[in-house]
Amino acid sequence: MTTSVRRLPGWAKAVAALVLVLAVLFAGIRLAVLPGIKDLFGTDTHDRSGPTLLRSIQDMSRYQAASGNFQVVVDLEKDARFLPDALRGTRTLYVGAGTVDAYVDLGGVGERDVRVDEDRTTATIRLPHARLGRPALDPDHSYAVSKQRGLLDRLGDLFSDNPNSEQAVQKLAVRHIADAAKRSGLTARAEGNTTGMLQGLLRSLGFKEVHITYGT
Repeated sequence: MTTSVRRLPGWAKAVAALVLVLAVLFAGIRLAVLPGIKDLFGTDTHDRSGPTLLRSIQDMSRYQAASGNFQVVVDLEKDARFLPDALRGTRTLYVGAGTVDAYVDLGGVGERDVRVDEDRTTATIRLPHARLGRPALDPDHSYAVSKQRGLLDRLGDLFSDNPNSEQAVQKLAVRHIADAAKRSGLTARAEGNTTGMLQGLLRSLGFKEVHITYGT
């Protein structure tokens, strides 16, 4: 008894060969295992962004009295349940650098908060306590040190780019920087600088004694 082997049509073989070649090329581009392959299939970057629109303008009454520079090393690990890390999971080591400003809002100071004696030689001013602004992450000095990914994660990256791959560590870096700013004494430094600024300004206007207090 003889068995016949069914052969694929010629067009099917051609399609299979083309798919195999494309898979090898994409893998070579992603993994950089083929020398010169990135230069052959290099990409050009074109900025086709639209014009920047001015949405609104706000008058600022804040006196920025101090600014702190912070740096944190974020070690973020994500594991998959019931799967080993070598198969599914990520671990990112990220250095985040950013600044936090401390300011005193002068916009809420009213007539009751400013007292001047009859001779206009003594002034007493009550200001609100200094506050912290939002941390601003510096993209030029923030970077990923290392990224460890499981096999399934690496295979998924072969055919897709994830623009939010560092978003989680960036948010975590911002949160750590904000917490560090609260413990740094930055607001106390801002109040001291504001006091010095106002005392110098009012003394240049003829006041001999200038008292600055903070509170609601």
